[in-house]
Order: sequence, then structure tokens, then C-alpha cells
Amino acid sequence: MSARGEHNIGHLCRKEFGEQAYLVGFGTNSGTVAAASEWGGPMEVKTVRPALPKSYEQLWHATCPARFLLGLRDRSDLCRPKGLGKPRLERAIGVIYRPESELASQYFQAVLPQQFDEYIWFDDARAVTPFAEIEGLPDT
Repeated sequence: MSARGEHNIGHLCRKEFGEQAYLVGFGTNSGTVAAASEWGGPMEVKTVRPALPKSYEQLWHATCPARFLLGLRDRSDLCRPKGLGKPRLERAIGVIYRPESELASQYFQAVLPQQFDEYIWFDDARAVTPFAEIEGLPDT
């Protein structure tokens, strides 16, 4: 993402706090997600498309259990090109999810062990359910 001039909270935390920051990533192959189609748009429950070939998500879906936790910090054995050190596509679903343009809008090249200290996988995820509105607080 940073190669495209985009920055996320993880990048900003790592820049500010260095190794004191502990970054946790999440991934899924399919299911549903609570997201908008555009900035400022209403939240919708959207169906997540199955992962694209040659992505981390497709790799996990094809070879791993339905749920797992993978520690990546200080795991140089995983960072070699024959391990997870080879760049792959990674899907980023956040506030915005646009399945109709998913490759261009949600995927980027990444080396997972360089991005996260821990990774949590759910092969089939479900959208979060928002809390009831609390008086006096914004809805975000």
C-alpha cells in the first residue's frame, strides 16, 4: 500500500513506535463483511468473494485449517523466499469493500512477515454486528 502512496494505521504505528508496535493482521477467504461502498457511505453487509489465485488468502484456503493464529515476529525461517518472504497478493478489506473492482481496489503486493507480527485467519468470516447507538457518541 505504501508503494501506492497509501498509509494505514499499522504503517503509521510502526513509523512512530518502531518495534514497540505489535501489528496483527486478519484474513479470510470468503463470508461476509460490514463495509461501505465509498467513503462516507452507509454500512452494508457484503458478501466477500473467494480469494484470488496467487494470493496469501488463496494459499491459506488451499493448505491450512479453517482458523489459525500465526506468529511472525522474529521468525526469520518464515521470511525466506521459499517461505512467506516471497511477495504475493494480499487482500485488504477495511471500511470500504468494492467486490466489483476487487483486484484494483482491495489487493496489493505484500510480504506478510514484513507487514505483521501476528496473523489471524478465518477461512469463512462473518460481518461484525454494530452495538446499539449510544446517546451522545458518533456512530463510527
